[in-house]
Amino acid sequence: MDSVTALGLVAAVLTTGSFLPQAIKTWKTKSTKDVSIVMYLLLCTGIILWTAYGFLIGSIPVIAANVVSFIFTFAILALKIKYK
Repeated sequence: MDSVTALGLVAAVLTTGSFLPQAIKTWKTKSTKDVSIVMYLLLCTGIILWTAYGFLIGSIPVIAANVVSFIFTFAILALKIKYK
């Protein structure tokens, strides 16, 4: 693995992992009062587009980061809709 790919993977782990605390907190508290549904709709859409871009350019770090990010952000969005 070259240093550019390693850098991309580290960045992917950090940015993707940043959604995990919110997902856990939302799931545990069942409170989504302060979560913006519009923000998460836009974010999920953007992540889907980044994933498509990753496939088009053949970038494993971009694909992996965005697939996992989508799982976390979609979970938060689903909880927002469920607990609204």
